[in-house]
Amino acid sequence: MTEDTRSEVYAELAAVGPYGVRPGHALITMVEPDPGQEYAYNRWYEDDHYYAGAMAMPWMFAGRRWVATHDLQELRYPEKSAIAQPVTAGCYLSTYWITEGRYDEHMKWTVGINKRLNRDGRVHQARTHVFTAFQDHEATVYRDGAAGPRDIHALDHPYAGLVLQVVDAEDAGRRAELLEWLRSHELPRLLAGSPAAMVTLFRPTPLPGDRMTYVKQVEGVDTRLTLLWFLESDPRACWEARFTGLSVGERGRVELVAPFIPTVPGTDRHVDRLRA
Repeated sequence: MTEDTRSEVYAELAAVGPYGVRPGHALITMVEPDPGQEYAYNRWYEDDHYYAGAMAMPWMFAGRRWVATHDLQELRYPEKSAIAQPVTAGCYLSTYWITEGRYDEHMKWTVGINKRLNRDGRVHQARTHVFTAFQDHEATVYRDGAAGPRDIHALDHPYAGLVLQVVDAEDAGRRAELLEWLRSHELPRLLAGSPAAMVTLFRPTPLPGDRMTYVKQVEGVDTRLTLLWFLESDPRACWEARFTGLSVGERGRVELVAPFIPTVPGTDRHVDRLRA
């Protein structure tokens, strides 16, 4: 295929299909660099992978990285988590929005580019994917109704913190009930007067069979919900009052509640505070 032909294909692809700005899908990935690899991992991700392995891809229109310093890791619960073993594992979190209706096209590209990056030696292998999943957007609940940033702005707005919450319904048949309870009752109650401006809710989707071997298949695709709380204050300032003891009662189990603060792009800020 010539360069001119490739350019024509791009024009054809842009002329058809969804092209809205709603975050219909997300990539949420929590990673733990190997001991001693903290600086090398951060520089690789900041200088190369965030762009070549994510933001340069078609239909991925927003992204942000977050970090959990050691003191933030110590706030996590429950101690016995189905997500992270130990619960403190996974000090970096990356979140990305993908245009609604473009998941299949994006996945074709991401599998292809990651095979190429791996082949070219541009993948930092000294790390563990603790929680990596592509997810479908289910709902966004706002504290202030129509006022303030929307979910499309969440990864660009300068939020001071983020809380990752993962919950499992009792069984697959009850996930819709859990989602509706969270969306209509529990989250509006918890957001009232809170430093959290919004909560986005997602459900995980299975990874393709030809994914990279270092990324394990997604668990809980029939029962799990992933919540991202976007905070206007440092999570440490509101943790005890707002985030200790989150529960879904008899509807299921909270598998992880983990606070993060934003990284500062292009820097190694916080890297020296990841370990005890």
